[in-house]
Amino acid sequence: MGGIAYEDLTPGTTFDLGEVTVDHAEMLAFNERFDPQPFHLDEEAGRNSVLGGLCASGWFTASLWMRTYVDHVLNGSTSQGSPGGNELAWPAPVYPGDVLRFGMEVTGQRRSRSKPNLGLVEITGTADRDGERVLRFSFVGMFGTREQG
Repeated sequence: MGGIAYEDLTPGTTFDLGEVTVDHAEMLAFNERFDPQPFHLDEEAGRNSVLGGLCASGWFTASLWMRTYVDHVLNGSTSQGSPGGNELAWPAPVYPGDVLRFGMEVTGQRRSRSKPNLGLVEITGTADRDGERVLRFSFVGMFGTREQG
């Protein structure tokens, strides 16, 4: 079986998921559809908020991360989805034109008790702008094993 499998995702493994420049029009379209709060839609409302300007929805930032995760890790892997996570933080706002660097680290791993050909991988995903953390979250990914239990 080719691609990334459970056995490849040992604690301490890291992936550089690349960079993305936040596109103003794409960000605004997402904000309008999924998170239409004033500071996500209007320049003046953004400037007058604690965020200091028109900024991305945190969900948009997480979606940008997800795309790079799919492109660099999940495509061609043994991924079987995710049962969820336990941490999500947006410690700094993201603005149009920001260049975000995405990464991930495997922080834990265990075999499923009920499905021996499935592994549960604890992952922390991050996004940084000029060395400043703008996104951090932790979740569990489910990956098939090369070994059959």
